[in-house]
Amino acid sequence: MLEKINNAEDLRKLNLNEKNILAQEIREYILEVVSKNGGHLASNLGIVELTLAIHDVFDLSKDKVIWDVGHQSYVHKILTGRKEELKTIRTLDGLAGFPKTSESETDCFNTGHSSTSISAAMGMAKARDLKNEDHSVVAVIGDGALTGGMALEALNHVGSSRTRMIVILNDNEMSISKNIGGINKLLTRLRAKKKYTISNKKGRKIIEKIPLVGNSIVRGVTKLKKSIKQLILPRMYFEEIGFKYLGPVDGHNIEDLEYLLSSAKELDEPVLIHVLTKKGNGYKPAEENPDKFHGTGPFNIETGESTKKKSKDYSKAFGEKLIELAGKNDKIVAITAAMRDGTGLKSFSEKFPERFFDVGIAEQHALTFAAGLAKEGMIPFVPIYSSFYQRAYDQVIHDICIQKLPVIMCVDRAGCVGNDGETHQGLYDMAFFKLVPNITIMAPKDFEELAQMMDFAIALKAPVVIRYPRGGEADFKFKKHEVMELDKNAAENENIEKNKLEKDELILGQAEILKEGEDVTIIGIGKMTATAMKVSKMLENDEVSAEVINARFLKPLDENTITNSISKTKFVITIEDGTEIGGLGSSVKELIVNKNIECVKIKCFAYPDEFIRHGSVPELEKIYGLDCESICDYVKNAFNK
Repeated sequence: MLEKINNAEDLRKLNLNEKNILAQEIREYILEVVSKNGGHLASNLGIVELTLAIHDVFDLSKDKVIWDVGHQSYVHKILTGRKEELKTIRTLDGLAGFPKTSESETDCFNTGHSSTSISAAMGMAKARDLKNEDHSVVAVIGDGALTGGMALEALNHVGSSRTRMIVILNDNEMSISKNIGGINKLLTRLRAKKKYTISNKKGRKIIEKIPLVGNSIVRGVTKLKKSIKQLILPRMYFEEIGFKYLGPVDGHNIEDLEYLLSSAKELDEPVLIHVLTKKGNGYKPAEENPDKFHGTGPFNIETGESTKKKSKDYSKAFGEKLIELAGKNDKIVAITAAMRDGTGLKSFSEKFPERFFDVGIAEQHALTFAAGLAKEGMIPFVPIYSSFYQRAYDQVIHDICIQKLPVIMCVDRAGCVGNDGETHQGLYDMAFFKLVPNITIMAPKDFEELAQMMDFAIALKAPVVIRYPRGGEADFKFKKHEVMELDKNAAENENIEKNKLEKDELILGQAEILKEGEDVTIIGIGKMTATAMKVSKMLENDEVSAEVINARFLKPLDENTITNSISKTKFVITIEDGTEIGGLGSSVKELIVNKNIECVKIKCFAYPDEFIRHGSVPELEKIYGLDCESICDYVKNAFNK
């Protein structure tokens, strides 16, 4: 059946049985593609029938459908002329894993982060009305995204303005982890009343045809239904704020979905359709572990097991260290914004449930909540992905840093994350955090240094940012500092003992000289410190002596160590997995100007001032000149000249 479908017009030619066959074939196709490429699986398996119904009822050449988060758009892409291209999804120069206006006119809005669709749909609906146009505007949003403040703000605006648009609530009881909170409890009550339907157009029409008494019966039944509704669902939230509520409806029943969507399309008011779906539907491993298959790498379809060997990553290293720290200090708490597993907090949540807080997709609340905890003497660790920290910038400034509160902000997925593309690249955190007073910014070169920085952050008792990348350590092993065994007489020398200990201690604003050299200063930060060391080893083959500095701190920057090195070599390169504006390179340039260091050649290796597309991290590093070979070639050419 899938071979016959190239667009929505082909879909509309099918009968109900054929559509159900098509749904199964689409699931099999998505499984085949994602098992090879990786991607977002469970959410797409859960939305197949709903997407088919949307494309059958609405004409996306004129009607607007905005997919919240956007990772649930694979089925939509299949139905809009991108069936074959789906095999390239999330690969370099292939389809994006999220809606892209540059790919198709049916992708009417780019979405990569949650809780945005209702606001965008409201804007489009108002624009339609102002232009005197007549088409439908639909926002498809998950119940997890509904915990985001922006979604609630938008619902409030739409309901009060009485704007004609449709919100489809795709309720699968999941964000990435299991949903929590008051909104989830409200939806649970609604789910329990699945057979209760506010509107029954078919029944109304039949009764109205009864001679003489038909209309009276309809009015009486409507009044009775309203009374029952108030008894069963007191002051139902969505209707109270101005929406016509339809549902709940089985999100895997195409016939019922099409009926409700068609009914909603005819209403001249805000409508919310409550659709119940099962995340991972049709594939048992994803049904049983929807969080594992939310975003996945390549896997074996038969077993559901990953085809890539799972190694320890920074998130796991963070989680293990936090458990160790919390075991010694009962003031330590952990906060997540619906990313318990992704940020390495699963074991912490099980070991210290009373000190673990999942606030849902609500990053702004997470940071101010952490500020309140810190104000009362607790030590909050808040691991959030870099691209999602963007959503809580005001809270960092207003609620944490102005008051100098000791909140430890752990920026996971910092730097280039690769295949998720523009909306998820963590390239801007160093730049936007650096602008904020009263903040310390660190980035570890390896797991050991991450653990040191977590210890240091607790002792500092001030706002701290620790950024670390997606995945594991670089394939470069840093040598441990060699500590000479002291004889008994030397052991009595306190200064020698103190110097020995300080070699491995973290001191505020102090960089680490990993390798001494005379010709060029190479400064790396975070994961790119390993790149700096690799480049220095490659340059040795050309008799170029490189001094390598692990910056450790972006703020405060180690001005003395860096100034001394640059003054010696007069040639400096910086390497960072951030944007060229506002990060390490910018800081070193400012230092050179402020210290009046003359006759210095500087080159900053960072991502350019543009949004970085999707592709694997090695591919993107090569394209943007951040791989070892490109950096090494630049240095050698500079010396040749």
